[in-house]
Amino acid sequence: MPGFLSDVDLTPNRLERARQQAGAYIDLTSSNPTQHGLLFPPDILRAAADGYWNARRYEPDPRGSLAARRAIAEDYARRTPPLAIAPDDIFITASTSEAYSLLFTLLAEPGDNALGPNIAYPLFEHLAAAHRIALRAYELDASRGWQISEASLVAGADERTRAILLISPHNPTGMIAQRPLPALSRLGLPIICDEVFAAFTYRAAATPPFGTLHPDLPVFHLNGISKRFALPDLKLGWIAMNKPAAEAFSARLEMLNDAFLSANSLAQFMLPTLFERGEAFVASMRDRFRASLDMAQDILRRCPSVTVAPPDGGYYLFPQIAGWDDEEALALFLLERGVLVHPGYFYGNERGARVMISGLTEPAQLRAGLEIMARALTARA
Repeated sequence: MPGFLSDVDLTPNRLERARQQAGAYIDLTSSNPTQHGLLFPPDILRAAADGYWNARRYEPDPRGSLAARRAIAEDYARRTPPLAIAPDDIFITASTSEAYSLLFTLLAEPGDNALGPNIAYPLFEHLAAAHRIALRAYELDASRGWQISEASLVAGADERTRAILLISPHNPTGMIAQRPLPALSRLGLPIICDEVFAAFTYRAAATPPFGTLHPDLPVFHLNGISKRFALPDLKLGWIAMNKPAAEAFSARLEMLNDAFLSANSLAQFMLPTLFERGEAFVASMRDRFRASLDMAQDILRRCPSVTVAPPDGGYYLFPQIAGWDDEEALALFLLERGVLVHPGYFYGNERGARVMISGLTEPAQLRAGLEIMARALTARA
């Protein structure tokens, strides 16, 4: 049997080769907050870790630290609308990527499939391939604010479909799932809802926990501190299950997580303090992202060939660029003028030409890069 991704061409594409050879350019694609001046307050980190060292004792729990799980449960109770999740229905992982891997192992066998959005960050395809399961696409409708097509959900499912992946807020379109989908109830499949951008709303007032929209279905909520607190280096995520998910899967998920125990004890010890004292920092990030998205849309709308829609949440823009049939050629054109963007096909886009722009970019750099982009596209039109 061939190995993982053995049939995938790993040769750098034209854009990557051009980037490696390019001189100075402004990168509008970064998703790493620590590269853009977004550093969680070090005094809070020191205070959060201080008590760990004197009382340090390794006492692993397959669900994770009880104090950390209580802090997560309390956070869901503060959401809009609130979601009641018991601490025993939360499993702490080293990351959301590990959470996906655990859930693919829990829910599916090789040859099974899961449904995921046709526009998506490419991580999911790789994780599914690693578990020998197929990832089938359902449609997000750009004409309706990237809402999920219920007809495509039903059409994509068969007798070997084991789960549905949903990202809210979605990366990179910014769609937030805000209403129940009758098609999901008819299918009755477990939902894996990735909500790592939930704290960062833009057009929407809040990100509803998906379990509040579908209390009838098993829902696994995935989140962590990488995006929420700009702490990708501390490596801590979680799976929070609503009641139907916990009743059906808790015992087996405990066995799986116990086999790895990947989440480190220090990060778990720190988590309650991060929630208690970190919200002011989260609010400041949210304000910065909103201002950056406002500014980005103002600049891009001056360019006649660009159509940009405000996202419900997250911190990305996914504008459509008229006059281009080849997204890679578009990205190369902009790189030659000093700006790096991701072409839409990186995320599965097949309709029109789109690019991904990260509102995480330091604001002065974001403005400078967008001004270059707008001038270049206007001059070519």
